[in-house]
Amino acid sequence: MRRILLLATGGTIACVPGDNGLIPGMNGEQLLRLLDMDVTDVTCADLFNMDSSNIQPEEWKQMAAAVKEAADAYGAIVITHGTDTMAYTASMLTFLLQNIPIPVILTGSQYPMVYPDSDGRANLQNAIIAARAMPGGVYILFGSGIIRGCRAVKTRTTSLNAFESINAPYVGTVVDGRYIPLDEKQPAGDFLYYDDVVTDVALIKLVPGTSPALLRNLLHSGVKGLVVEAFGLGGVHNFRRDHAESLKYLIENQVPVILTSQCLYEASSLNVYEVSSALKKAGAISAFDMTTEAAVTKLMWALSQTRDMEKIRLLMQTDLCGEISV
Repeated sequence: MRRILLLATGGTIACVPGDNGLIPGMNGEQLLRLLDMDVTDVTCADLFNMDSSNIQPEEWKQMAAAVKEAADAYGAIVITHGTDTMAYTASMLTFLLQNIPIPVILTGSQYPMVYPDSDGRANLQNAIIAARAMPGGVYILFGSGIIRGCRAVKTRTTSLNAFESINAPYVGTVVDGRYIPLDEKQPAGDFLYYDDVVTDVALIKLVPGTSPALLRNLLHSGVKGLVVEAFGLGGVHNFRRDHAESLKYLIENQVPVILTSQCLYEASSLNVYEVSSALKKAGAISAFDMTTEAAVTKLMWALSQTRDMEKIRLLMQTDLCGEISV
């Protein structure tokens, strides 16, 4: 039997009513006591107790370090986490804990565990069931579905099926108390742990009429990398307001520009339309079918490894953890 570590970080699952609304107030042991299952194989540790809207790169590094420290002593780790930034956290942990040999499963809830109809009980129970059987990797479990950490996106604000697996099949599911594998894969190489990220990465979603000056001025705000959610396959304005020239200016000043799509499904490409050709010539990097969360966190990680523009291009366009369909 695997020993399982529950790392509690707060989130809605741990919330209790406060004077100004819901606030995280339950620790891991209190969450476990609300479950209707045997948890004698589960040990608790409380990292912090935060609304996930406040979780930032400092907390990502703290979580990654806690997982690395526990990986030799435990066979699996479950992390309770708020839903609002869970997809960012799962993506970043995927890159900081590459090829981790044990499963690391993030879960949470849309309604606090103290509520009698909370989805938190089922989610946490299912996460523990999956943790007892899954291969190594970073995952999100929500409802009964299990998603690779770098493929998850929160698509609903209050519904119980809050997350979807984007451009990749679900890894597995939990049905009637049993874990059922669907598309699980064993880690493909040695465990690689990283403890640094570059936080000065911006995400811009273009809208018709976006000023090119807004993009150019990012250079003077200290931005080290930029992810652009462009139109469709990767289109941008190229007359009246020329985004290609502004993005070229950033690239020439050693700011890598990653181009993704505002469309949730399928890949971006710089090879189809004339409006994208100037970006390709300027050196923009296609995110292919990565989620926005994966593109942002991977760029933060890549910038911590190198500032060489061609090496960043190679890292961003190489599938490291299942974030890109090859």
